[in-house]
Amino acid sequence: MARLRLFAQAREAAGIGRVEVTDGTVDSILRAAEVSYGEQFAAVVAASQVWVNGQPAEGSTAVGPDDEVAVLPPVSGG
Repeated sequence: MARLRLFAQAREAAGIGRVEVTDGTVDSILRAAEVSYGEQFAAVVAASQVWVNGQPAEGSTAVGPDDEVAVLPPVSGG
């Protein structure tokens, strides 16, 4: 199974930092996570970058059983 890693606000909204997911596409994985974790999580995902195996990815990017999808929310600081 593929892995979904959530960072910062995405992890807070979901209440979990890492979960195994069924492979497919980035979009299908994120939509399933949004159903599981709710509207606040969906809002964070909409503002986030998504990477697969350390590389920027688009919604149509295929995700296989050994891949890792990372949701990286925007970072603010002072």
